[in-house]
Amino acid sequence: MAKQHLAVDANLELFPILPSFPAVGTGSASTGTHLTGIARLAAASSPAGEGHGLEVRSIGVRSILNRSVSRRGLSFTWTINPYRGCEFACRYCYARYTHEFMELPPEDFERRIFIKENAAWLLEQELRQVRAHEEIALGTATDPYQPVERWAKITQSLLEVLARQRGLRIGLVTKSTLIERDIPLLQRIAERNTLVLHLTITTPNAALARLLEPRAPRPDLRLRTVARLRQAGLSTGILCSPLLPGITDTGKALDGMAKRAKNAGASFFCAQPLFLKPCSKEIYLGFIRERFPALEPMYRQRFDDAAFVSKAYRSRIEELVKTVCAKYSLGRRKDALLTMAEGDTSWKPSDAQSSSSGRLLFPPSPFARKGPHNNTTPQSQDLVSCETL
Repeated sequence: MAKQHLAVDANLELFPILPSFPAVGTGSASTGTHLTGIARLAAASSPAGEGHGLEVRSIGVRSILNRSVSRRGLSFTWTINPYRGCEFACRYCYARYTHEFMELPPEDFERRIFIKENAAWLLEQELRQVRAHEEIALGTATDPYQPVERWAKITQSLLEVLARQRGLRIGLVTKSTLIERDIPLLQRIAERNTLVLHLTITTPNAALARLLEPRAPRPDLRLRTVARLRQAGLSTGILCSPLLPGITDTGKALDGMAKRAKNAGASFFCAQPLFLKPCSKEIYLGFIRERFPALEPMYRQRFDDAAFVSKAYRSRIEELVKTVCAKYSLGRRKDALLTMAEGDTSWKPSDAQSSSSGRLLFPPSPFARKGPHNNTTPQSQDLVSCETL
């Protein structure tokens, strides 16, 4: 295949992204003698399936509701990620660092997927920690509707738990059309909670999307999903994120995406600049070197000494997004504000029943006194219960 510069060949084939890999638990990790926390749990995980260059493992965890620690000013307090790792293999993915906690290389993020055991049971117990004003984000470090969800159905089991609650604020982020499967569940959740859905569409160019997000659904299919979710009465918007300097960050590109968002009936539109954590920096820059070599010096200049773009660049992007949202009468928000419009502080959990401690009160759990299948009692906090975003 010829190297690609700024022009994208519409007939490009999917290039190899999943080389062979050794089994989990090789070397000293196999004994778990020096491992702690999630690394120890990963070493003890069991095979749960495999695919083309893909290994799926079942991992026992002590928590599914994670308290967010953010350096990006994200508004949500809690995150839920049904899986560790993501098959979509996005070149720019910031979440690769989560595999480093398991003493696995960031390249394994799309090759070794971990299914979290007893996720629904854990969520049922841990929701009691959530206070009335706190926001829950589903899918911040791994896509909850990646292909493994078709048969593992961990996300579906979590939604079934959320559908029994009242007064929660929930934001869900995905690139997948599989979310359409759960429209009835999502409607039930939205009846008694604040629910906002976010479809990430980085570019409408299918060939470019195949290069950037090799295993994610085509952008036109994602746009169709946005329209179907809106037709189902669900608040759904488009995240055109991350914006890639020199590739998708022009006014023309943003205008084209905003126009498509409007045509799909999107509730809102937002876009945020690329940022490169150390775990994803060399993977993404290697992609730039291979496919867009003329842009490599610019990327090196921007990101050699920083993970984030400059304040001036961010301000320019904010103005462009503001302009296209006004042009197409689209709602605006930052992707950090999962259930509120930008600047909106008017939300009140009027449907929630609060105790004197400020915690939400939930209906009795159908899982009460049953425990998870392995009859172990999860701890409320563990090394796996905090995510840095």
